[in-house]
Amino acid sequence: MTTFQRIVLASRPTGEATPENFRLETVEVPALKDGEVLVRNEYLTVDPYMRSLMNEGKSYRPPAPLNATMPGGTVGEVVGSNNPAFAIGDKVVAQFGWAEMGVSDGSGMRKVDAGKVPLQAYLGVVGMPGMTAWYGLNQIMAPQPGETVVVSAASGAVGSAVGQLAKLKGCRVVGIAGGREKCDYVVNELGFDACVDYKAGKLAADLAAATPDGIDAVFENVGGAVLDASLARMNPFGRIAVCGLIAGYQGEPVPLHHFSAVLVMRLTVRGFIVGEHMEFWPQGLDELGTLVASGKLKYRETIAQDLANAPAAFLGLLKGQNFGKQLVKLRR
Repeated sequence: MTTFQRIVLASRPTGEATPENFRLETVEVPALKDGEVLVRNEYLTVDPYMRSLMNEGKSYRPPAPLNATMPGGTVGEVVGSNNPAFAIGDKVVAQFGWAEMGVSDGSGMRKVDAGKVPLQAYLGVVGMPGMTAWYGLNQIMAPQPGETVVVSAASGAVGSAVGQLAKLKGCRVVGIAGGREKCDYVVNELGFDACVDYKAGKLAADLAAATPDGIDAVFENVGGAVLDASLARMNPFGRIAVCGLIAGYQGEPVPLHHFSAVLVMRLTVRGFIVGEHMEFWPQGLDELGTLVASGKLKYRETIAQDLANAPAAFLGLLKGQNFGKQLVKLRR
């Protein structure tokens, strides 16, 4: 193979992101220099945070450059190596973005065992989303047995892991998800105690009914009305881990009417970026991998086929059209 395809950020969105913000390109496979590795990607991930990378402006990481490969995580196989640390055939997790291939000097790449868990799970429950769940729950929420934990976007890659990990700690877990099918999955398959369908139009009342003893800890993926409903139910000294605010990623306003609960209930509200806490990753990934391998941590995936469909998969993710972790498979 002398060429491969990639998707670049062609323009920055004004308001809602569209397919026209992306462009599919064919590029040459570069010759490897000393110390470099060539990887053929098998899966790439699309995640809500990528929407913020499409914008200019101040954020926790620089915006994605125009006319460059859209950034993101990948898993694949080493197909060429001038680096003694990586052999042809090694399976690796990397950050090659929306592309069929990638070249690296090995920094930021991690070899993984595809015999322990399926390869694509290293982009989900045993990767960044799983670590996001693990860190937010253990380092910020720190729930005790018997406490009530609420998880928004509960059927998604991060939320589904948070809820299951909280159940393993002996908590009462209430999810919030969009649609009866997702709520049924959260309760019947993942073992949550209850799930509120925010699309049913009675979010505040349904959440109150599902949390008769109030809420002790929240894992927040959505923001806006969903977070507001949880704020109104918080118990004194509750903890809220904020990892995403997807309700506002397309530029919509996300007002809060119950922010006074932060003062009245003496809440701890902390946002976090899991990539800034790499010292916890070895412990967290080991625990997550063991739980997945033993069947104690379940996950679900939505897989789009072919690189050309990555923009549609990403835009659908922002509208909640995925079920579980959204991936793109690059090799049939």
